[in-house]
Amino acid sequence: MNARYERNLHAISEEEQQTLSKKKVCIVGCGGLGGYLLEYLLRAGIRQITVIDGDCFEESNLNRQLLSDENRIGASKTQTAKEHAKAVDREAEVTAIDSFLTEENAEQLLKGHDLILDAVDNMAARRIMGRQCSEFKIPMVYGAIKGWYAQISLVMPGSRILDILCGSDVKLTDKSSLSFTPAVCAAYQAAEAIKYLCGRETVLDGKVLYVDLLNMETELINMI
Repeated sequence: MNARYERNLHAISEEEQQTLSKKKVCIVGCGGLGGYLLEYLLRAGIRQITVIDGDCFEESNLNRQLLSDENRIGASKTQTAKEHAKAVDREAEVTAIDSFLTEENAEQLLKGHDLILDAVDNMAARRIMGRQCSEFKIPMVYGAIKGWYAQISLVMPGSRILDILCGSDVKLTDKSSLSFTPAVCAAYQAAEAIKYLCGRETVLDGKVLYVDLLNMETELINMI
């Protein structure tokens, strides 16, 4: 067992740790959620990761995005993510796609992964992701934040959860986020991802976890 994973035991078994090293995941978005997802999954033992984002860092990212700093303003988010991952684990296989997810490229970029992690901040990209995941029968871990609040769900192929949460009439008008909200949301997403990839029973299949950090409340909502 690699010494870097000693503290993962006994929370997960050696067999589960080996399983994680063979899984391939895709994180769509390298901003607030994406930076934390990369950090959590990489340190948990996921060593094959694709990161997708066509954006560059700007000053307004500094309040919440883990991978941003003043020296990275104007730098590619995916290339920064790749460099960071290599600094943590030089043997990690990180594929950086410096492009936004679109109808035209989604099939090529998403296929072949064991799990997709939603870290986008717009409904159009999330709908595209959901359709492709359903077509390829790839589960997706949904995450969304606003101010003090977060939502997390495991979207299995064929699930209607995204139709409810991200229907064509749903508009995203408030993109506020505090420094800790994406970290909390990504932690829940990563935990659900690790359980799924290890073959453990997951909690959020068919449900949405609503997190209210202002009032320190959580609610698990059955959507099916």
